Amino acid sequence: MVYLLVRHKVKDYSKWKTVFDEHATTRKSSGSRGGRLFRNADNPDEIVILFEWENIEKARKFVRSEDLQKTMQQAGVSDKPDVYFLEEVEKVSV
Repeated sequence: MVYLLVRHKVKDYSKWKTVFDEHATTRKSSGSRGGRLFRNADNPDEIVILFEWENIEKARKFVRSEDLQKTMQQAGVSDKPDVYFLEEVEKVSV
């Protein structure tokens, strides 16, 4: 399984979330299979997203896209995102 992990800060979570939700169709057509959204408990304007992706090539293409850069700017991302492409090694039971 391939995952895309993104961490960044936003100026206004509500505004960011609206744009993020509107971008769902683009993510899906680019290979996203959904994921999980987290907020830092000590800094709610810091967001971490773990996406499941069809394959690593599609994930890399999505991250490099001009559309994503514009969308993040429109959403109010306030720092340079940390992006990690991950391959699942094993599931840990406890």
